[in-house]
Amino acid sequence: MTNLIDTHPSYVVGTWAIDPTHSTLNFSVKHLAISKVRGSFEKFDVTVVTAEDPTATTVEAVIDIASVNTNQKDRDAHLRTSDFFQVDEFPTATFTSSSIAITGDDFTIDGSLTLRGVTKPITLTGEFGGIVTDGYGQTKAGIAASTKINRQDFGVSWNAALEAGGLTLGDEISLTLELQLVLQAA
Repeated sequence: MTNLIDTHPSYVVGTWAIDPTHSTLNFSVKHLAISKVRGSFEKFDVTVVTAEDPTATTVEAVIDIASVNTNQKDRDAHLRTSDFFQVDEFPTATFTSSSIAITGDDFTIDGSLTLRGVTKPITLTGEFGGIVTDGYGQTKAGIAASTKINRQDFGVSWNAALEAGGLTLGDEISLTLELQLVLQAA
């Protein structure tokens, strides 16, 4: 098993904040049983506190649910209603890590996702891209991670029957994160 510190000698202990111009949080869901609808959350915040032992690193995230964007205004408005995210009552979703396992550049983060007031355990799997100092002297780290959740587990249950049979939306939601983090304090 490769140690992350051996693989990345530039590993830094400290507090990291998201670089929003170089980070994305995307989702997809099966639509009409034949394709997928894709979207993103335009506003979210992530804080990572790296530790001497990389497996003791912590991750916290807050997602502004009203920032949902599927590139279709009416659908986005519908997603903000009680049929889906109910943003008036639950304006944010949160994630808090509970443990991290690392093998080389690959990692697994277990934690709790709270959406619509419901908290469930989830597991993110991903890859650590490394650490560099950019042209402005900022130390940056890159990670990519993904998970799948069942929207029904979080009370997001709206659906409509199709004339040909089946339902408009699938229950499985794929979440994909591409994050660039900036070192705030070492």
